[in-house]
Amino acid sequence: MNSYFPSILNDAIGPVMRGASSSHVAAAYRIGQLARDYMDGEFSSVLIEYDPNGSLEPTHESQGSDMGLFTGLMGWDITDDRMVEAGAHLEQQGIAVEIRITDYQASHANTYRLTLSNKKTGESCCLLAISIGGGIIEVIALNGVHLSLFGDYHETLFLCPAEELESAPDFKTRLEQNPVVDFVLVHPAGENYLVQVKGQAFISTDDLRAAAGKDIKVLNRKVLAPVLPLCSQRQLSLPFRDSEEMIAYNKDKDLPLWKLALIFESARGNVSEDTVFEKMRTIVQILEKSIAQGIAGTRYEDRMYPAQAPAFKEKVGSNAFLDLGLYNDAVLAVTALMDVKSSMGVIVAAPTAGSCGTLPGTCLGIATALNMGEDQKVRAMLAAGLIGVFIAGKATFSAELGGCQAETGSGSGMAAAALVTLLDGSFEQSLAAASMALQNTFGLICDPVANRVEAPCLGKNVMMAGNALSAANMALAGFDPLIPLDEVIVAMHKVGQSIHSDLRCTGKGGLATTPTAKALEHQLASKACGSCC
Repeated sequence: MNSYFPSILNDAIGPVMRGASSSHVAAAYRIGQLARDYMDGEFSSVLIEYDPNGSLEPTHESQGSDMGLFTGLMGWDITDDRMVEAGAHLEQQGIAVEIRITDYQASHANTYRLTLSNKKTGESCCLLAISIGGGIIEVIALNGVHLSLFGDYHETLFLCPAEELESAPDFKTRLEQNPVVDFVLVHPAGENYLVQVKGQAFISTDDLRAAAGKDIKVLNRKVLAPVLPLCSQRQLSLPFRDSEEMIAYNKDKDLPLWKLALIFESARGNVSEDTVFEKMRTIVQILEKSIAQGIAGTRYEDRMYPAQAPAFKEKVGSNAFLDLGLYNDAVLAVTALMDVKSSMGVIVAAPTAGSCGTLPGTCLGIATALNMGEDQKVRAMLAAGLIGVFIAGKATFSAELGGCQAETGSGSGMAAAALVTLLDGSFEQSLAAASMALQNTFGLICDPVANRVEAPCLGKNVMMAGNALSAANMALAGFDPLIPLDEVIVAMHKVGQSIHSDLRCTGKGGLATTPTAKALEHQLASKACGSCC
């Protein structure tokens, strides 16, 4: 069976979204989408359960998990400006919503248990899913049946009596000969079997029966549409899977990193290189619009910081301000994106929503200051995305699993490679910049004040922009990173796993536990309660 392999557009640069956190909002949204699909959009009650020993129990409301689930369950787009009202819309439709803290011994820090029921039909659905980081999810159980579902295939699920399938032992082999079918998995489900068909399209009950050679009884058939931008495929032939393999692949080709990114993503998604380039162009255009929006000023009641970017822009060039050159351009764009995120505007999780300023703000802020064209910006973001694939493949983008080094730290390594690409540095210099930038991030904790993705998140995004700038210049000057990129990523992941769980986006350590932070948390909670009571 296949296992999910990261993609530039699925994992590293995206999704396009609203909200504070991709691990919370985007992941929850996708889980909600899948649950809605299973119920064919018809349900009368929703039960959401978070484990008290995980990271979601203290943060599910403030960082948007509930909002993301509600939006997915409504069937809205993740950029819908009504997201904050999605829960109210569910209840207005007569759907009973309950959120419960339940000790179900979750094995992963970011675990969601979502139960939907339809009072009229008696049908129900219970999904157990985890958020891996950057909006990527895995459904690990469905109605008590253990399986693996990433939302990267058209999934057709059949529930059949065990004896029916056991009397047609070759059905699985024959079904996998269907041109749209990639994998067929059979899971025990009490006296039945759950047949999970992963493919490029859904299959019918007739397709199953034809493969079985008999009129098999089907107790239930469900279809779940893909939730990721690029689908996976059975014959996944990748040119390389990490930077070491990429170096070997490029030995006699001498291609720049951005071109290798196109080659990789084209193979990964079974799409043309032109398609990949234009998809990234669309993302760059969205980001530039968000940066302009942030610089102009944003308004949103439910946040700690007022808009910061306009004040920064006003001070740049004044006698009361340090002249940091291009770094000030990066800081302005980084801050603008963080302002937009905190005001529920449209951002791109690159690689996450909590680190949405580091990479795109640094890359695009400096490219704009240097009057570079859109194609140059696209190439730089592609190069960054490929570094992100290597990080996702060997480590994580989830702060709940690796601290802030997994988010802004990863973004900084990606940004360093992007900056070298902007300045037409070599392939080797791009990798060196990414390696050095990542080396400087080890041990960076995640301690959001009042469980909001604002402080010290803004400062860390800005700090990691400076780290990327320094690493890029060091690489362009010929500094030796000493440790190869793949080894740095593995070491970074080990450090992230060793950080105490209280310092990994739980709000239970660091700045989050200071008296002022706790007072802010209480103040914001009281304000939210007052607005809804």
